[in-house]
Amino acid sequence: MLNIQIRPDESQRRAFWKEQMDAAYELAEQFRRYPVEECNEPLLSLREAAASAGVEMIFSRTKHCSGYDRLFFLREGLVDSVLAIARDMKSRGWVLNIEDGYRTRAMQKGIAQVPQVFDLILQRVLWETGSRVPAPEFMLRRITAVIATMPKIGTHMSGSALDISVMQAGDGMEVDRGGPYLEISELTPLASPFISARARKNRAAITALMARHGFSAYPYEFWHYSKGDAYAEYLQKTGKPARYGAVDWDQRTGNVTPLDNPETLLNSLEEIEAEIRHALARQPT
Repeated sequence: MLNIQIRPDESQRRAFWKEQMDAAYELAEQFRRYPVEECNEPLLSLREAAASAGVEMIFSRTKHCSGYDRLFFLREGLVDSVLAIARDMKSRGWVLNIEDGYRTRAMQKGIAQVPQVFDLILQRVLWETGSRVPAPEFMLRRITAVIATMPKIGTHMSGSALDISVMQAGDGMEVDRGGPYLEISELTPLASPFISARARKNRAAITALMARHGFSAYPYEFWHYSKGDAYAEYLQKTGKPARYGAVDWDQRTGNVTPLDNPETLLNSLEEIEAEIRHALARQPT
């Protein structure tokens, strides 16, 4: 199952991965405890807003990894900020590429169960632990660090988060950030020391641009930014409650309904234990 090339700095990479994943889990606990005062803003289509405003923006053509169509929707109060981000990027020769927006409960739950994601996280955990099969509780911690395991900390479920890539306006090539969208490795944290100087510079420039429009970077995924939710308010140390929390969405009306139990696990320990068995069985003998 371990198909990871051994490098001279392997021990440093492994130590960094462990440190960052532990820190990400602890940060998620802070987000879980952060107060939310839901404002009930509806979700609006970013695709329609960009077309109406004549703003160039790219939207992923791939299905969501759990098989659903991607939902390029965001809270009404954030749409103008995203349009401003796209204009800002265009002025410097970039094009904003929206990889993902709002996620339903089924979408968020499904990410942690699809083989191409679960198997990759398990592979990294086996690399981290010296091939020891993890307990479900430990696997839950690692999944939580890279895929939110409850609605309260899953800001895509709040309609307040975007996953993005950035393209060159001239040739359409992706701006180098040290890895592609959904890279899951020691390269994933924003401050990874294992990326090139060019990629580090691009990450910093993109994050600064997003921050100018109020979007905070999630420190442990270089593609994830949000605004107005528990992540952003906590990271910006505003002292204000989040105005966007996890919601169900009526696609016909755009209206949202706050979830009654946003701290309930989307993937139970029993399900994670079963997925570990399935993932191990999928590997060649």
